[in-house]
Amino acid sequence: MRTFSGFTLILLAATTLASAQAPSPTLEERMSQAEFHAAGLQKLSPEELQQLNGWIDSHGGSTVKYVSASGAPVFYPDSSEKKVIEQHIVGTFTGWRGKTVWTLDNGQQWKQSEGGLLNAGKIQDPAVKIKPMLLGSWLMYVDGCGCSIHVERIK
Repeated sequence: MRTFSGFTLILLAATTLASAQAPSPTLEERMSQAEFHAAGLQKLSPEELQQLNGWIDSHGGSTVKYVSASGAPVFYPDSSEKKVIEQHIVGTFTGWRGKTVWTLDNGQQWKQSEGGLLNAGKIQDPAVKIKPMLLGSWLMYVDGCGCSIHVERIK
């Protein structure tokens, strides 16, 4: 019985350590653009948003478990295999209108994959960072407007 208890403690410690090292998804990753704006979070500066994400992470954010309608676990490909893309949008960025497509200076094309509208003024050739997210989605951050949107690659 003593060996079983020791093994259980080791297993529990290893599981706790592994989960402590995995970064929690940020609010931008957890919420759709519409939810993000409905909560008023777009008004926060990048530093304020980073502080809020840090607070949520340090105060025991819950573990998300994905299951199908039948309750069976659903497994998704590891998004860590995907790389962050840092490029520039070719031309003038004005925001998005529901089905907006952007061409990057590396030739890739990305389209808006969630609903919503944003008028961002006119930003010439802004830098963008496109990050892999949970469930195989991608989030594009646009430099100069402090905004982000879920996108999908079309070319």
